[in-house]
Amino acid sequence: MLRGAHEGQLTAVTGALTAASVLCQVEPVGRWFEAFIKRRNINVSASFQELEDEKELSEESGDEELQLEEFPMLKTLDPKDWKNQDHYAVLGLGNIRYRATQKQIKAAHKSMVLKHHPDKRKAAGEQIGEGDNDYFTCITKAYEILSDPVKRRAFNSIDPTFDNSVPSKSEAKENFFEVFSPVFERNARWSNKKNVPKLGDANSSFEEVDAFYSFWYNFDSWREFSYLDEEEKEKAECRDERRWIEKQNRAARALRKKEEMNRIRILVDNAYSCDPRIKKFKEEEKAKKEAEKKAKVEAKRKEQEAKEKQRQAELEAARLAKEKEEEEVRQQALVAKKEKEIQKKAIKKERQKLRTTCKNWNYFSDNEADCVKMMEEVEKLCDRLELARIMLYIYFATQKEIEEINEQIRREKEEAEARMRQATKSSEKLTTGGGGGSKNWPEDDLQLLIKAVNLFPAGTNSRWEVIANYMNLHSTTGIKRTAKDVINKAKSLQKLDPHQKDDINKKAFDKFKKEHGVVPQMDSAAPSERFEGSPLDSSPWTTEEQKLLEQALKTYPVNTPERWEKIAAAVPGRSKKDCMKRYKVSFSYPELVEMVKAKKAAQEQVMNATKVKK
Repeated sequence: MLRGAHEGQLTAVTGALTAASVLCQVEPVGRWFEAFIKRRNINVSASFQELEDEKELSEESGDEELQLEEFPMLKTLDPKDWKNQDHYAVLGLGNIRYRATQKQIKAAHKSMVLKHHPDKRKAAGEQIGEGDNDYFTCITKAYEILSDPVKRRAFNSIDPTFDNSVPSKSEAKENFFEVFSPVFERNARWSNKKNVPKLGDANSSFEEVDAFYSFWYNFDSWREFSYLDEEEKEKAECRDERRWIEKQNRAARALRKKEEMNRIRILVDNAYSCDPRIKKFKEEEKAKKEAEKKAKVEAKRKEQEAKEKQRQAELEAARLAKEKEEEEVRQQALVAKKEKEIQKKAIKKERQKLRTTCKNWNYFSDNEADCVKMMEEVEKLCDRLELARIMLYIYFATQKEIEEINEQIRREKEEAEARMRQATKSSEKLTTGGGGGSKNWPEDDLQLLIKAVNLFPAGTNSRWEVIANYMNLHSTTGIKRTAKDVINKAKSLQKLDPHQKDDINKKAFDKFKKEHGVVPQMDSAAPSERFEGSPLDSSPWTTEEQKLLEQALKTYPVNTPERWEKIAAAVPGRSKKDCMKRYKVSFSYPELVEMVKAKKAAQEQVMNATKVKK
């Protein structure tokens, strides 16, 4: 409400008015919530009080319509035996019994009092019993019991009209639902829990059936048997007697309660054993378990088959690997056998060659006895020595013949020395080097230096002294060379252009062609790897490396698998190719002869020099 204006002023609205109320969401609780649920269920809009009034009106109308049944044996009842009478029948409520409300009980009692009160009957001229001996006492006791909720509950527990019978299994074989449904419905009145599940029908689901039997197997009954107590504690004369009576009554109640629960359990057991739905569920469960069992057996069988298949595959793979390994071993054995046969043939050939050579030289003896003895020694050597040693002995056996051939070659060179001296003077200036620049190097000496470097590779003892002695022995110029001169000249040759080296070799070849008039026949075999590049390009072999190579050649014979890899591993710092080149340089037959001769000459020179110094 707006405040009124003062006198002489007007009332006006200068701004927007706010809402007088705010809409709030309210939820009913308590008895109002109950009234809300009832209104919603019956689709009406009425207040809680209206519903209560309507309930009372319905009850009053029910009371008005209540029809009492006259109990024919009422007048013959013994008032002293009131405990064994049917109180509902006495009040005329035998048709509704435990469903009767307190108002109905009160109305029935009122009606019975108006009809059977002793004063009214006495006025009508009927005979009235003295004191409590009149049957009206039974009406009073019935109302006393039924009007008290505790006593009424005790009486309802032992309702004389209630059927406690339990159907047997044979009765429910054909009509299970017709037999057991009413039994469970009438026993449901004893449940402490509301919403007792129904037995259902043949189409009930497993969950519904399981919930039904779970409820009844755990049935909570409010039924108690205090009404049947033989003794009343109010009649006790002292406290001890009252306690004894209470103890006796509790024991009797517990016994009757136990019998009642056994009855309920027998009822549920009979129903469960006869229920066709349980049989169907068990068969379905059994079929499901059998299907699961079969599935497990099938899965296990498949798993075993897979394992067996995998095992067979592994066995087959192992068999193939074993066969492959055996085949490799067999091939290696064949290769070794072939190599052994080749080695055997080569040894046989070299032995025959050694015998022939010794025979040609008359076993290096003049008398017959020494020849026979030497022949025996040769046979022993042939039986015991290896191929390389036999070849070495052949070399020593033919050394004399080789020396004769070399002597002839040396004389031919001496004869050509004079003719070549004039030709070499023209190229001295181009090829001068080494020796501190004090000595000239003609083309013959250059060719001889290159040959000596090839004959005495790196690793030879006192290599440069041996090369110098070799050149002094075979040089046609008569110039004596020292080791220092040879080293300096070799270094200068390394610095030359490859085309200059080719020119030097070509001039030497042309000179040889002029002197001999024929072109020497070239060996059709492939040149040794040692002559493909300059021996000065590789690092020199030391004496220790040479000994290791020779020991490795003895340790790993020709038929050893991966022989050269093992030999290279035994010589530190040398590759497989280096070892093979060194072997060809040191142990090939033509070079071996020259190397042995050069070493022998070098040794003689060293010995002579030592003697002169002494």
